[in-house]
Amino acid sequence: MIVEAGGRFSFADAAFALHLAGVSISPRHVRELTLLIGGELAAARDAEAVAHRRRQLEPEGAPPAPAVVAAVEVDGGRLRTRASGCGPGVHQAQPKEDKIACLVSLPSDTHAQDPQPEPPPSFQEPRRVQRLVQKMKGLSGEPAAAADEPADTPTPDQPSRRPAEKPPPGRVRTCLASLKDSRAFGPLMAAAAQRRGFYQAQRRAFLGDGQAYNWAIHRGYFRDFEPIVDFLHVLCYVYLAAWAVGSDDAPRWSLYLGWLRACWQGRVDEVIEALGLAQGRLGKPPPGEDLPESDPRRLVAEALTYLGNNRGRMDYPRYRREGLPVTSSLVESLVGEFNARVKGREKFWNRPEGAEAILQVRAALLGQDDRLARHFAQRPGSPYRRRKAG
Repeated sequence: MIVEAGGRFSFADAAFALHLAGVSISPRHVRELTLLIGGELAAARDAEAVAHRRRQLEPEGAPPAPAVVAAVEVDGGRLRTRASGCGPGVHQAQPKEDKIACLVSLPSDTHAQDPQPEPPPSFQEPRRVQRLVQKMKGLSGEPAAAADEPADTPTPDQPSRRPAEKPPPGRVRTCLASLKDSRAFGPLMAAAAQRRGFYQAQRRAFLGDGQAYNWAIHRGYFRDFEPIVDFLHVLCYVYLAAWAVGSDDAPRWSLYLGWLRACWQGRVDEVIEALGLAQGRLGKPPPGEDLPESDPRRLVAEALTYLGNNRGRMDYPRYRREGLPVTSSLVESLVGEFNARVKGREKFWNRPEGAEAILQVRAALLGQDDRLARHFAQRPGSPYRRRKAG
């Protein structure tokens, strides 16, 4: 109870909730126990990665059934850290990126024809698309939290702490998070996939945005998984490029709809050709010059680069026929669930052990593989507790 409360709420709120449940404990004691178990979870996770590298890690249970897709999605978030061992207060504050992965079994059907040849209506609603782009690209211009906003108040990127909904039948997710770099995070993902039996699944998919380290992990550990670039990021790039090329709102929206439909239908080369012509009219960004984020030359060049680098991961009609996901929305929302606990105006985690520990507890709570319960079931008792003589 204590560790679960510490992984869901601030340590002060967790102590108060536990007090209501009849458990008298201080926030400091909640923190110590939560981070202790988080450290143990991190050690167990690292041991599994070593066992997988030595080919000594066996899958738990049967691999996903033919009607289930083994999907691996990866993304990153941000949290604030401080140097440890420097006394009270915040010392040497640094923002750090936390790598987050979602390994999920998705029941789905295959189709002889594309089950959805046209983009969803939500992608064709101007106000909804604009809000989506602002949220994903950070162009709203609004601060993450107002000065008088409590540290734990949910923001647009921090969903409220409502009880988790029961997953659809057959869907089970495993969550991973770490401050480790991509070279160290890849083996952790591979070990989790091995434990879930994902490498033996008949249908496998690896999803991410355009970050180069995502595809380095794919090449190193998930080469047999179908690589799919998240369509929502594609939408953002073509929307901003259409805004840069069009003269006013009507032509811009028309361009966006045409390019959106072309990408959705797997005709990305047509969009690349059109953007190349637009760049010929606007000109390329001057070498070495840092253009404003809203400069049309920069927006068109970024879209060209993104689509060009990922054109081989954008065969969306085939993915839909094979029942594969085309967005990494599951891990995108998972990042928000992590942020709800680890981000806040006054939250700084000790670097690196405190941040790594809370991420492990949070990952165990957000997963649906009973990791925390299994850890406590296998955990030895306290070596300091005296036993009564028989």
